[in-house]
Parts: sequence; structure tokens; C-alpha cells
Amino acid sequence: MGNSTIITLMDYVFIRNYARIAWLIILGMAILLLDFLSKAYIFHMLPFIEACRGGMCREILIFRDFLGIDFYIGLTINPGAAWGIFADFQLILLAIRILMILGMLIYLFFINQNRYVTAPLVLIIAGALGNIVDFFLYGFVVDFLHFNFWGYHFPVFNLADTSITIGVVWLFFVACIVKNKKYDRIA
Repeated sequence: MGNSTIITLMDYVFIRNYARIAWLIILGMAILLLDFLSKAYIFHMLPFIEACRGGMCREILIFRDFLGIDFYIGLTINPGAAWGIFADFQLILLAIRILMILGMLIYLFFINQNRYVTAPLVLIIAGALGNIVDFFLYGFVVDFLHFNFWGYHFPVFNLADTSITIGVVWLFFVACIVKNKKYDRIA
């Protein structure tokens, strides 16, 4: 009877871990789906905006002057990384993105021992995959969310970028909390 209890407890732990992984995969797939559908809709339904510097852009105004913030939706392309950097090195950038995602996946599934970093890593991986899918579908990343913060035009971004940013900020907070808890245990 003792051995059957141990097997049952091991099965319970395995099923619990499997359920958590399944939910994280569902989260990642949901982010990818929302990102894909939003970009496809914007790409096929909105007119192309090449540049918004100093002129009138053909953007859809969502709200104006909400606490000094304006929000628009308009199609822009980004052939590079954040803010269009490395646009002349698309294939190298693609290879680096794929290697980074593979590294994060290996860490997530084979090395990670901290369950608090799992969800933020899934957000980062899903967002990065969304931007890679854009490269293969369109040859560039589709950006469409445009904020004007008190006269400063923030670079246009998309849902994948938002997912990556939330994941990175979440990881930062987790790292700070874990670091502080380690110091509390020592003291």
C-alpha cells in the first residue's frame, strides 16, 4: 500500500505540472492569435502610412486629449527591430530572433526551476514569435498602435511588442522580489 500512495502522489504532481504547462501554452497561443488577427485586420483594412513626421497622417483617432494623451490606430511597417533599428540587416536580425526564442524555450522547459518566471517568459516568447510570423507573412513587422503623450509621439507598436514589454517588466519585478527575499533569508 505504501508504494501505491507514492505513485499516486507522483502522478498528482505530474498532472499538476502538466496542467500549468497546458495553461501557459494556451496563454501563448491566445497571444499569438490575437496578435495575428489584429495585424491581419489592420494590414488589410487600413490605408498604408509611410511617415507621420510633421504632417497629417491617415490614422483612426481613438481618443484625443485624455489627460493630455492621444491614441490613434494606423498601419505602419517596421523592417527592423524596436523603433526600426537594424532595418538593413533583416536576415541577421531574423536569425538572432530565432536563436533567442530557442534559447528561451530551452531555458523554460529544461533549465528553469523558478515557477515565477514561467509566465513572463511565455509572454516574451509569444510576442517574439508574433513578430517573426510577420516577417514571414509580410516581409516586415506590422505596427499600428500610436500614442501621443503630451506632444511626444511614442514609436508605433503592436500587441506582440506589448506582450514582450509586459513579460520583461514582469521578469524585472520577479528578479527584484526574489533577490530581496534571498537577502531577507540571509539576514
